[in-house]
Amino acid sequence: MNLEIFFEIHQGLPREGPGDFESTQKAYSLLTHLPPQPLILDLGCGPGMQTLDLVELSNGTVIAVDNHQPFLDQLHQKAVEKGVADQIQIVNADMSALEFHHSSFDVIWAEGSAYSIGFENALSCWKPLLKKQGYLAVTEISWLAPNPPEELQQFWDQEYPQMRDIEANRLIIQRAGYQEIGYFVLPESAWWVHYYTPLEQKLITLSQKYKDDADKLEVVELHQQEIDLYRQYSAYYGYVFYLMQV
Repeated sequence: MNLEIFFEIHQGLPREGPGDFESTQKAYSLLTHLPPQPLILDLGCGPGMQTLDLVELSNGTVIAVDNHQPFLDQLHQKAVEKGVADQIQIVNADMSALEFHHSSFDVIWAEGSAYSIGFENALSCWKPLLKKQGYLAVTEISWLAPNPPEELQQFWDQEYPQMRDIEANRLIIQRAGYQEIGYFVLPESAWWVHYYTPLEQKLITLSQKYKDDADKLEVVELHQQEIDLYRQYSAYYGYVFYLMQV
């Protein structure tokens, strides 16, 4: 994929994947017996809407990690505006090669980012970083109904062949040595309000800008195809919040 156009499409969006404050709040409320000011690692933070939510919900310190500096700059600006920059440490790093000490974190948070290294691999890689009885909270795109339409199956076989249903992901959690705390499906509004709606508006503009550039237009159209498929087939798949504890 042409990364230049990919980042042009995604730059400046409120979020880099489905999510909302209510879902973050609900997931955080399931994590009991945390210290008054927990240390939270937010992996693949993107522009950091959920990072700011976590600071508000936890009153702790959040280390926000991403490998795209413009997203981190966007987060820093928002943190300064909200007066919480002293509670957020921003780190440019690769999620699959983290250099934090083992048993460092009360919570690891990953909204929409585990897929980039694979759900099963993420659970394995990140587990050593958690303190004893620490929590991992992950949103992962998951099949919600069997026998999806062929065009939908083909799209996700191409884009994320590791996509599984909820029961398969729960089994992965168990096999990875975590205790399952709970899970829930994000509402459809979590896809639209802060993600697909502003994304689609950008795609309209960029499809005109690059109408004579076949390579860039292909990437724009792929994003539009993803939105159109969700609009038509959202009963078959969604993002699921999985909460677990070591």
